[in-house]
Amino acid sequence: MSLRIGLIGVISAVALLVSGCLGGSRATATPAGDVPVGQSTHSLTIGDTTRTFRIYRPDGISAPAPLVVMLHGGYGDGAQAERAYHWDAQAEAGHFVVAYPDGLNRAWNAGSCCGQPARAGVDDVAFISAMVGTIEQQIPVDSTRVFVTGMSNGAMMALRLACQSTLFAAVAPVAGTQLTDCSDAVPTSILQIHGTADDRVPYGGGPGKMLTASGAPRVDGPSVESVNTTWRAKDGCAPPVSLNSGDVATQRADCPDGRTVELITIVGAGHQWPGGIANPIVEKVAGLPPPSTALDATATIWQFFAQHHL
Repeated sequence: MSLRIGLIGVISAVALLVSGCLGGSRATATPAGDVPVGQSTHSLTIGDTTRTFRIYRPDGISAPAPLVVMLHGGYGDGAQAERAYHWDAQAEAGHFVVAYPDGLNRAWNAGSCCGQPARAGVDDVAFISAMVGTIEQQIPVDSTRVFVTGMSNGAMMALRLACQSTLFAAVAPVAGTQLTDCSDAVPTSILQIHGTADDRVPYGGGPGKMLTASGAPRVDGPSVESVNTTWRAKDGCAPPVSLNSGDVATQRADCPDGRTVELITIVGAGHQWPGGIANPIVEKVAGLPPPSTALDATATIWQFFAQHHL
């Protein structure tokens, strides 16, 4: 695997569909200068393929800081995720770094979904692992506090990373399900956030509303609760404790070595990032409801991440 990193300049992005239905070892790279404060755009080459990602670096980071990897949904990209989900502001408040990688053709190979990356067997686990290693060459990152979250297809990719990588101290999928082999996964802290009215990745599992060109469902996976049960078993957790507050129901299971497995269910919420920026045009075209205001998913996920380390 050969890697090349370079600043390629921040480009303006066109508003696209906010969400769709769509670890091995760390790679290394030769440092190419410090990543600037604020937003920057970068590339690395794996084999014959150049991959791109964005970084947000708050001012004043000199000691090793946490790193959050934010994976966009299908039809989205890193720029869209950076605009829509408030992670830059959360990074300023929490003093951590955020990375926003771009999926090929706006999708991730999360297993049986999604798009061209899944059809071609693109190794997105290798790409994201290489990106993390590259960022660690550029910025002082605490390797025991590297986290990944994602929306929709990005959530499915986050769960694939939980199954097939050992880089991440905690994983937080939003509006996703597990679509890949997870038999060799190591115990990992997991937080799932999902709405009961999600018709693209149904809360109860089974085929989602979005179809491929052949008419097959893009997503046909296990229920959200069964995924949570699987991770509680992998982590050897105690029975979950439930707490309800309005439309938000939380199940939390404590596990050995300080890990936790949690599920936050939002009654009536659809296939959107709770607390994200509404886009009425996209919502009308895609047939999506506005994001739920019952929960700030970004703040909730960071609070979860901040409690965990490898």
